[in-house]
Amino acid sequence: MNEPDAKPVHRKRVLLANPRGYCAGVDRAVQTVEEALKLYGAPVYVRKQIVHNKHVVSTLEAKGAIFVEENEEVPHGSTVVFSAHGVAPEVHRQAKARSLKAIDATCPLVTKVHQEARRYAAQDYDILLIGHEGHEEVVGTSGEAPAHIQLVDGPDDADKITVRDPEKVVWLSQTTLSVDETMETVARLKRRLPMLQSPPTDDICYATQNRQQVIKQIGADCDVVLVVGSRNSSNSVRLVEVAIDAGARAGYLIDFAHEIDDAWLSDATTVGLTSGASVPDELVHQVVDHLAERGFTDVEQVTTVEETITFSLPSELRRDMKAAAAGTDVPATAS
Repeated sequence: MNEPDAKPVHRKRVLLANPRGYCAGVDRAVQTVEEALKLYGAPVYVRKQIVHNKHVVSTLEAKGAIFVEENEEVPHGSTVVFSAHGVAPEVHRQAKARSLKAIDATCPLVTKVHQEARRYAAQDYDILLIGHEGHEEVVGTSGEAPAHIQLVDGPDDADKITVRDPEKVVWLSQTTLSVDETMETVARLKRRLPMLQSPPTDDICYATQNRQQVIKQIGADCDVVLVVGSRNSSNSVRLVEVAIDAGARAGYLIDFAHEIDDAWLSDATTVGLTSGASVPDELVHQVVDHLAERGFTDVEQVTTVEETITFSLPSELRRDMKAAAAGTDVPATAS
């Protein structure tokens, strides 16, 4: 009698995306708060979440950071750090009026978009800002030239836009969007506005593009893609969408390993794993350990590009660090 055919054994594997996690702007922003706490002592106030990640915020709170929504919650003369997402000029004016020592941790790539907005507004362009309504980065950029900027929140919004001069209009974008959806929005806009100009260089940041690109590469091979990141993190949310669009059967956004539902893994043999640009890698390694306990012991790192970009700390913080190192008194308020 013939033995019954043995069931094929499928190895359970994890495709670990690289690049993932911290980008240069996030690393700079988190370091800014940490160095400010060392230099000035606790508390250091932070307007909004320094980056959109629960773990990062709670860790900094434990070290003495106090997160507030607006400058008016910061005591007169105290130190306040502005988040990586950027702020409108009015926020700087408010800080000055309250004699706050303001340290601007805006990502330099967001600052670039602010500069573009100011430049095009000075030339009297209509500016179509592609982004998500209410996102802190969009609020900050819009504040640079509110009379000139219209928000375009996705492709369907493109049909609602009106401009003064169809030959004098430019599009800019939030730095953390889906590249494909942004290009779809631009294409829709150009059908109505053929003379629409593009920004001199990409507004969607290198880190957002790189993290989406590696997920596009592995998505079709994955039964499940897990993205470590918080729900208010735009780039993390986009990674789940990109994974599904790339062919993954399912995609989930989680803050921590314990949020993984074993039912998601029940029929899976390949799990893709990545993290948003504001996520420390320790959280990803906790997910790797969690998956290993469930049989996913074969971990293959998939690398599409090596990231080498770094940003220096904000100039006002570097100035005070230099003064402290030289034994000079650190100014009580920002100049």
